Amino acid sequence: MLLRQPATPDATPVQALPVDVRLMNAIAAIVFVLALVALAAAAIAWAARRPQFQFADVRLEGDLQRNSVTTVRANALPHLAGNFFTMDLVRTRAAFEQVPWVRHAVVRRVWPDKLVVALEEHQPVALWEGEENSDKMVNSHGEVFEANVGDVEDDSLPQFAGPEGTSAQVLDMYRRLQPVFSRMDAEMTALRLSGRGSWKVDLDDGATIELGRGTQDEVVDRTARFVRTVPQLLEKFHAPLENADLRHAEGYAVKLKGLTVNADAKQPQAGKQ
Repeated sequence: MLLRQPATPDATPVQALPVDVRLMNAIAAIVFVLALVALAAAAIAWAARRPQFQFADVRLEGDLQRNSVTTVRANALPHLAGNFFTMDLVRTRAAFEQVPWVRHAVVRRVWPDKLVVALEEHQPVALWEGEENSDKMVNSHGEVFEANVGDVEDDSLPQFAGPEGTSAQVLDMYRRLQPVFSRMDAEMTALRLSGRGSWKVDLDDGATIELGRGTQDEVVDRTARFVRTVPQLLEKFHAPLENADLRHAEGYAVKLKGLTVNADAKQPQAGKQ
């Protein structure tokens, strides 16, 4: 006998929710999530303002020669704002870098309430010629900065001058010329670059030398030839150098005290004024 299983009635289809109901449910879910986010943000903001997150210690690091810790704190701390979580480190760094003699500052937070600031001071290598009573100097990086010149113990700093933005170029040329003039036991007291690119040097014995224009290599080579040959003139006439002009193609002109000399770079010749 064959038994047949009774037919199962068709399942009732699930009716989809209306579009407006689904939209309302989605909006409600979004509002709920936003409320949770806002609540969490408010809780974090509230916690961040707690007194235990205020900086209890600001520690300064670095070799401070021109500044004291007290001076740096007095100049920078009034400009600081915020706590461990809210402090803007970029503005904080700028607050320390505006302190006189501070070239660069690196700021970091140390949990839970310390601010550590590593300071680098300007190392002056020259005075920068500017307005009268200017306190502008050139540091070891060739950057012009402003600070109290009276804080510098070394009163033998050379004087630099040049168009705006050329301080690094002047420092580089100074460093290249320094060993050249040392061969004639002379020190540069001033180095100037004109707007037309011509170099001029003052020496510690009072002599002034026009080095002329050209690439640094050309100027240095020209100066080296002068330093190599001028001692013969000084010895011959037994007179100190007053000024020299190296802007001639085949030689140079020098003026000794009481004498004017036109010299070939190879064979010096002299004539009385």
